Amino acid sequence: MAGVRCAVSANQQIDIARFLDWMERDFPHDPEVLYTATHAYSDLSIRASQEVMFTAPASPQVHELNAEALETQGKWDEALSEYRIVLQRDPNLPGIHFRIGRLILSRPKAATTAEDARREFEEELKIDPYNSGAEYVLGELARQADKPAEAVEHFQRAANLDAGFMDAWIGLARSLMAEEKYADAVAPLQHAEKLQPADPAPHYFLSVAYRRLGRVDDATREAEAHSKAMDAARQAKQTVGEGIIGPQPAQGQPSGPPGP
Repeated sequence: MAGVRCAVSANQQIDIARFLDWMERDFPHDPEVLYTATHAYSDLSIRASQEVMFTAPASPQVHELNAEALETQGKWDEALSEYRIVLQRDPNLPGIHFRIGRLILSRPKAATTAEDARREFEEELKIDPYNSGAEYVLGELARQADKPAEAVEHFQRAANLDAGFMDAWIGLARSLMAEEKYADAVAPLQHAEKLQPADPAPHYFLSVAYRRLGRVDDATREAEAHSKAMDAARQAKQTVGEGIIGPQPAQGQPSGPPGP
């Protein structure tokens, strides 16, 4: 850690990365190491962004950095303007139409929100046909518009592009279920369940699919698994919360010691 501090002071970025690699390899769960790494990586990020701003102030990447910063502040229109400048400078830069589409969906809804976003994700796929995220969001937009057949096509492509994309498998299954194709929905849900056994969602939708298919025992098993996963998720959330702000009194219980 002393090496990290010295390398940061001397702006030796390669040495910073080397020391961090050593620490994270030899002490992977040490809280002090993780704390030091958090600040070191943040420092590296700031220095890299400053360097690109000074060395290439008119580059598309500087406008992209500005857009990202504005987006995190909720300044949707200003961020959108920056992303449009990026496209003017480099119309085929991957990821920009995707970011614009995501931004459109994040800002306050309008009558044309879904259509405007859909157009951006379709433009993204023309530049990057392997963008599973764009396929997924197009699937969600179709599903919300009650177009299950179209949604199935997008979710299936997203899952094919990224077999580890659990939400794409669940979206595929939900769209198949909307078409009452419950038997076809089972395999995607089983795949999602294998990807993240602790996630409640695959268990829930599997229980629904099995029940529709008359597989009562399987439906009951998945319903119980869903209940256990929900309890585990609540417990994990409570544990994290107590670790940050301390244990909280039960509802209706006094928060301090009893009075005299």
